This record gives sequence, structure tokens and C-alpha cells, in this order.
Amino acid sequence: MKKHLPLILRIIVAIILIQTLRFKFTAHPDSVYIFTKVGLEPLGRIGIGIAELIAGILLLIRKTAWAGALLTLGIIGGAIMMHLTQLGIEIQNDGGVLFGTAVLTFVLSGMILFIYKKDIPVLEKKF
Repeated sequence: MKKHLPLILRIIVAIILIQTLRFKFTAHPDSVYIFTKVGLEPLGRIGIGIAELIAGILLLIRKTAWAGALLTLGIIGGAIMMHLTQLGIEIQNDGGVLFGTAVLTFVLSGMILFIYKKDIPVLEKKF
């Protein structure tokens, strides 16, 4: 199991990122509401969707998992900050599910980055 855990974590985060794309790219009312409230509709919604797609793909490739995790930390860190400063924990009566998913994704991405720290080109000689 220890051998497969990094792959499982990468797949979970990639699935979370990629499954949300249908909401962003189809202009789902909930997604439009969120990005309008933070002043990023529509370019921010589309741009962040593209960044999440790239992060999801990078996570699925072993050699670039560190880059996908780092990109995910940036994207999701921004989402968490938006929740804490502008959106609130609960969005349109979702019970905080979106915020909880963001926190989970952030934590798992941090774990992935830690696991694959040796693959980061700038740091590879230090480990």
C-alpha cells in the first residue's frame, strides 16, 4: 500500500480538479455566481479552469507530479483565501462542501509535493 499511496493521492487530486471543470467551462450558474462575487467572471473562471486542467494532467504524470502539486497549492490556496475573505465557508447552502473539498485538495497536494520533493529540479541535489 505504501508503494501505491503516492499514485492514489495524485489520482484523487486530479479527479477533484478535473471533475470541477465541467462547471467552469459550461458556465454553470453556481460557478458564475462564485466568480462574479469575487470579480473574476468570466476570464478568471476560464483561466482558473485551464490552470486546473494543466495541474490535473501534471499530477497524473509521475515526473511532473511535483509541478502539478505546486500549481494546485497555488490555485486552491487562492480559492481558500477567497472563501475566507469574500465568499464565506458556505456557498448557496452547500453546507461548506466546496470549502471542505478545497481544504482537502490543498492538504493532499501538500502531501504530494512532499512525497515528490526529490523530483523538483532546483532541489534535487539537496535530498
